Amino acid sequence: MDRITRNKLKTDRFAVEVEHSVEYVSEHRKQVALYGGIALALALIIGGVMYYRDRQHAARQEELTQAMDIMQAPVTVAPPPGGAAYYPTEAAKAEAADKAFKSFIAKYSGSEEAIVAASYLGALATDKGNMADAEKYFKQVADSGDANYSSMGKLSLAQVYLNMGRNADAEKLLRSLYEKPTLFVSKEQAAIALARAIAVSKPAEARKLLEPLRTERPAISQVAITLLSQLPTK
Repeated sequence: MDRITRNKLKTDRFAVEVEHSVEYVSEHRKQVALYGGIALALALIIGGVMYYRDRQHAARQEELTQAMDIMQAPVTVAPPPGGAAYYPTEAAKAEAADKAFKSFIAKYSGSEEAIVAASYLGALATDKGNMADAEKYFKQVADSGDANYSSMGKLSLAQVYLNMGRNADAEKLLRSLYEKPTLFVSKEQAAIALARAIAVSKPAEARKLLEPLRTERPAISQVAITLLSQLPTK
């Protein structure tokens, strides 16, 4: 991904983060398959991006942007041109990002920006397989007062619960999102997540959730059709 100016980073964060999400998923296929990372990544990105576009808390934005930049820094043994930041390993980058987000939360605890930082900490913990910390951070987001951020946290928290074997807790969260969709978690997204969660235990209901999505926009219909093909036939 080409480096961009600080000004463009602030004004067009959506385009940058969507591109980064594609790179993240392609580079972390194993984690995506294991932890349901697509839902995690997209929920976090959409939440963080919408906040950036709608708020003007300059000082906190600047510091949070710096922490988010770490997530986009290249992993390479040779310094990139222009003196841009880089890390020798994914582990080193993750450690730096973890430290930056934790420092931010300690400094700006209670702010809306801290909710975004907690989301990223939850994703980092998930990537490391630390489900206890992932639950802690995503629960902070889920319990936030803002309905949009809360829905983002609940979606991510449900994925963590599924990987902890807490299927009933995950199903409860996903049903609440399906019944009350938000700007950050659409009804279609909630339906797909819920269908995936109950595919084994309640395949008939999962099929009922997915069938109407076959004719939705390509990004939705392709996932729905794939999941439908994986459901038990009886």
